[in-house]
Amino acid sequence: MGSSPPSRAKIEDHMKIIKKFINYCKACYDELAHKVTWPTYKELTQSAVVVLSASLIIAVVVWLMDVAFKAVMSAVYPN
Repeated sequence: MGSSPPSRAKIEDHMKIIKKFINYCKACYDELAHKVTWPTYKELTQSAVVVLSASLIIAVVVWLMDVAFKAVMSAVYPN
């Protein structure tokens, strides 16, 4: 009871799927290489500085809230 070879229709279905995948990859490459507007180095560094600054400010605010909360809890529940 061996398995029979795949039918011609099944092979053609697989080939269609492979061709669709190849076309999808080509379309993705075309989009990334020719249609996407990539930021300049200056825009990229400015955006990075904004993100890093905002992250630092948020971290400091959270740290200050933690210190204040700890002080309040220490006053309410002394050791």
